[in-house]
Amino acid sequence: MSESSAQTLVQTALLSALNRVIAAGELTAPLPTEINLDRPKNREHGDYATSVALALAKSAGMQPRAVAELIVKSLTENDLLTAAGISKVEIAGPGFINITLDTASQGAVVIEILKNAKKFGHGKWLSDKKINLEFVSANPTGPLHLGHTRWAAVGDALGRVLSAAGADVIREFYINDRGNQMDLFGASIRAVAIGKDRPEDGYHGEYIADLAAEISKSNPEFLKLSEDEAIAAFRDAGYKLQLKQQQSVLDNFGTHFDIWFSEKSLYEKDFFHHSLEKLKSQGHVFESENATWLRTTDFGDDKDRVIIKSDGSFAYFASDTAYYVNKRERGFNLCIYMVGADHHGYVGRLKAIAACAGDDPEINIEVLIGQMVKIMEGGEELKLSKRAGTIITLEELVEKVGVDAARYTLIRYPTDTPMVMDVDLLRKNTNENPVYYVQYAHARICAVLRNAKEFGIKYGADAYQAALLSHERERELIGLLAEFPRVVQGAAEMREPHRVARYAEELAGVYHRFYNDCRVLPLGDEKATELNSARATLCLATAQVISNALDLLGVSAPEKM
Repeated sequence: MSESSAQTLVQTALLSALNRVIAAGELTAPLPTEINLDRPKNREHGDYATSVALALAKSAGMQPRAVAELIVKSLTENDLLTAAGISKVEIAGPGFINITLDTASQGAVVIEILKNAKKFGHGKWLSDKKINLEFVSANPTGPLHLGHTRWAAVGDALGRVLSAAGADVIREFYINDRGNQMDLFGASIRAVAIGKDRPEDGYHGEYIADLAAEISKSNPEFLKLSEDEAIAAFRDAGYKLQLKQQQSVLDNFGTHFDIWFSEKSLYEKDFFHHSLEKLKSQGHVFESENATWLRTTDFGDDKDRVIIKSDGSFAYFASDTAYYVNKRERGFNLCIYMVGADHHGYVGRLKAIAACAGDDPEINIEVLIGQMVKIMEGGEELKLSKRAGTIITLEELVEKVGVDAARYTLIRYPTDTPMVMDVDLLRKNTNENPVYYVQYAHARICAVLRNAKEFGIKYGADAYQAALLSHERERELIGLLAEFPRVVQGAAEMREPHRVARYAEELAGVYHRFYNDCRVLPLGDEKATELNSARATLCLATAQVISNALDLLGVSAPEKM
């Protein structure tokens, strides 16, 4: 019996009990189409809990506890418990019904995990969603900094979680390759190449000198061009090199994009005017003061926005409008934007764009805000980058703590709160280091299973007898393993991949307690028993779930440490 079928049997038994109570006239309430079951955090409260009695009490005109008593009585008198694998049912508090499965039924999730392997925890909860997930937007004028780094980790993890929940997800990087900053970038590279001072408002990191040297060596003719021609030439060559560097750093970080979308392409392909006509057809575009505006105040924005300025140039907001229309015309029914805390004002205007385009801003668009990250080393905050001349870059962070530690730490905190990353802590191989704690649990299990083979202990689905696992620690571990699909579903639906990280830490802790209290391997001359096989199989299932959780975070699950 799988975990899902065990849950279904319990739900069926409850519905059957309710149906009999209603048919007998003891309860006047509509029969629900389904009954929700929750996993109690306190194992003393059983394997499942349902609040169905509280939900039905008002329509029945009864106290919730009285409704619960009728349901429990019907379950017991109609012999519905045995068929559902229920060993105990109790009423708690105002009318919650707590259900405890018999050992065999409760342990069935282990077989489900082994059967589904890497797919355990996946579902179809969001199968109706085709999502454009844009989670890094950067100028191709320098290295990716710490602000980009948090989204590079969290966005990638969110994409993995959404995919696991059944959504069709496209991960997109928005290249801010249009505007005055590109010309300043080109002017800065040219200035270094010809030995002059860079523009005061230009780019001053060491990487500019590296770019100037590389471009000059490959294209010496650039040095003979007129100033305007040289700035354009160095700009375009620097753009290609810097974008390639960003792609390489992200690839090394384990973050991969399906699409690298150029802002400049919105204008080169004249998509902007196409999008403008679409917005005009919805009736929210107007002319004033020789400029073209979008009436975003119709949908809650604090002011209307200029699209085309009075001098005929495009406002930055023009790109936002065209880009949103472009995404929708590519077939996405949900556009998720992940932006930094300094873009908090974008929430209202982006939702207003969706509404102006004729969409539902509560359905077709979401804007997630990520707060700042502070890096501490040696008790002091790190602010300056040797290479970029600004704040710490993604590449430098990885050099300090490694990919796994950087990713895991950035993901494990809710993005709407500022976070502090302690470099010294992340270098420690101790339980204080969260990523080490989880990875060590996986490596420890792998070591146990290697030893089990040496003892000749058979483990796996064929050697598993769930009824043997009745110890409190075994039931605690099995119960938490069964929670993983719900955790993934919640992380996807709430857009909170940190839930997966916190679950992994909890699972590692529960496994360590199980290992300490339940001997997996024989001691001395003891012969291996069926209990050893069952416990080793439970270890195997636990390793699989830890591995699956870490994979959703883009973090490795080492077999040795």
